[in-house]
Amino acid sequence: MYEASVPLFTNALTDMRAWLDKAAAEKLEAELLEARLAPDMRPLPAQYQMASDSAKNGIARLVGIDAPSMPDTETSFAELRERCDKTIAFVKSVDPSAFTDSAGRTVELKFPNGMGYRFTGQDYLTSFALPNFFFHVTTAYAILRAAGVALGKPDFLQHLGPPNIQPES
Repeated sequence: MYEASVPLFTNALTDMRAWLDKAAAEKLEAELLEARLAPDMRPLPAQYQMASDSAKNGIARLVGIDAPSMPDTETSFAELRERCDKTIAFVKSVDPSAFTDSAGRTVELKFPNGMGYRFTGQDYLTSFALPNFFFHVTTAYAILRAAGVALGKPDFLQHLGPPNIQPES
């Protein structure tokens, strides 16, 4: 459960952080902070905030601890980078041994209206936490891409680094 969660969250948030650097070098920050894919969708900062929330809350629910509170107040790339850094630090701070019984742990997810879901930890991670996280990661990428930032698949998978197989000479 640790290997299926912590590295994925950490890698994607690290990639997202790097996208902000590329975006800042190419476009006006103020315009990108208001950018969204559709009128009824939340703008770029909200996608970063919800990706952060999905990662930190997901890990906390899996191991039965409280996630750090992070009010959604970011209004600049610098603050979004800091949010990514704080989330990565929290996710990495959880000891891998805390995940020992997390696959069978009961995870309840309740919405403000009182409705919700009950999962095993395994089902929560694979059916909700990771898909929800990657929805917001992908939406942030798509917002930046649609706004003209020169991002491509290598940016989405930046955490892989350069290829580690080279052609024989």
